[in-house]
Amino acid sequence: MRILVFEPLKEPYVKDIEDDIQAMQEVVGGSIEPIYFEQTNDALCWCNDEFLLNGSKPNRIVGNTLVHGTFYISGNCLNEYGEWDSCSLTDE
Repeated sequence: MRILVFEPLKEPYVKDIEDDIQAMQEVVGGSIEPIYFEQTNDALCWCNDEFLLNGSKPNRIVGNTLVHGTFYISGNCLNEYGEWDSCSLTDE
């Protein structure tokens, strides 16, 4: 799955990860939590759900949330079961 990673004080970069929970958690350094930040619902921000408790440094504002620590953006699409699921970002 192609994602866009945002580390504090660094430029965002594209990264390819496996489409599984362990790979997703590895990017953010713990349990993941989505932040819904756009009306079209085409993308999701994934962050560590304990970023306020684990001492992570402030990173960027996403939607109306100041996210601390490393987070990433993935696509959001319907899977074969008709459920919303994370997916690769497009080149656009």
